[in-house]
Amino acid sequence: MDKDLNYYIKRFTSLRIDKAHGQAPYQPLLLLSLIELVEQGLISENRFAISPELISIFIKYRDRLSTAFHQANPAQPFYHMSRPAQPFWHLVPIPGHEQVLFSGGKLNTLKKLRDNVLYGYFDDELFDLLQIPNCRNSLIYALINKWFPDKFAQIQELLRIHSFDQFRFALRERGGAVYTVEELKQEDEVEAYRRSATFRKEVLALYDQRCAFCRLRVISQDSENIVDGSHILPFSTFRDDRYDNGLSLCKNHHWAFDHGWFSVSNDYTIILPENRIYEESPVDTKPMQAFNNEPIFLPNQAEFYPRLEAIQWHRERWKIA
Repeated sequence: MDKDLNYYIKRFTSLRIDKAHGQAPYQPLLLLSLIELVEQGLISENRFAISPELISIFIKYRDRLSTAFHQANPAQPFYHMSRPAQPFWHLVPIPGHEQVLFSGGKLNTLKKLRDNVLYGYFDDELFDLLQIPNCRNSLIYALINKWFPDKFAQIQELLRIHSFDQFRFALRERGGAVYTVEELKQEDEVEAYRRSATFRKEVLALYDQRCAFCRLRVISQDSENIVDGSHILPFSTFRDDRYDNGLSLCKNHHWAFDHGWFSVSNDYTIILPENRIYEESPVDTKPMQAFNNEPIFLPNQAEFYPRLEAIQWHRERWKIA
């Protein structure tokens, strides 16, 4: 059978849906979310990672369209849609995790999925069809007509809402957020991931994707980054996701900062205590000790500089004068 538009319409309207606990159309919800990423121009290659953008779109549809939304987690359809019954969606495992992916075990949480899967992708024929507005609209219509026939107007409205941008801009206007214990208890895994990933994404954007310590900037073709958006005051203790509690640090210097190998002064210079580390560096590599008293790389906007009370806490925590 030719893999044309009609073929994929048939596949989209014969998805395997769990109705044992109420209407739970997670695969159609995921497909709407993936198609919206293409519609918004957020996906240019046939590679769909579990991203804060995808999570935000899925939450938008989940909370408005599913009668069983409290159980919905995009990890479940992201994984199960790759099973043989739906041969248009495929997963690429992290190297070395192939056996986990193909053993038949359930990757039913975001953590399990992200620990084992790099990304998902459509058949090339389907991805090509999604680049054509008329074909894309036909596939959206097929999904709605089959799985949400009484919600045409509602879905048309939802398609116009850029949910991640709304979430991100609301946080940015506040400079991030501090959460209560109760708020965090009420989060499900999906919402917790979006919150954490958004903090990282925003902090990296403020620092131009660079390590504040060594200025390293390495971004892969699929937008993966070697730099972390790290907390100065630990989130587990302070629940502080304000952006002035963030530092953009590469993997090495993130670990070093979290273990008190260096800190930052009130005038934003690097402090490396004497005799705290023993270091051997290649001849052509700048050793950590050589960064002592150098200024860190800072955001363009002073309001997002590391908060003085936070870096003072870090110095006191690790007894760095």
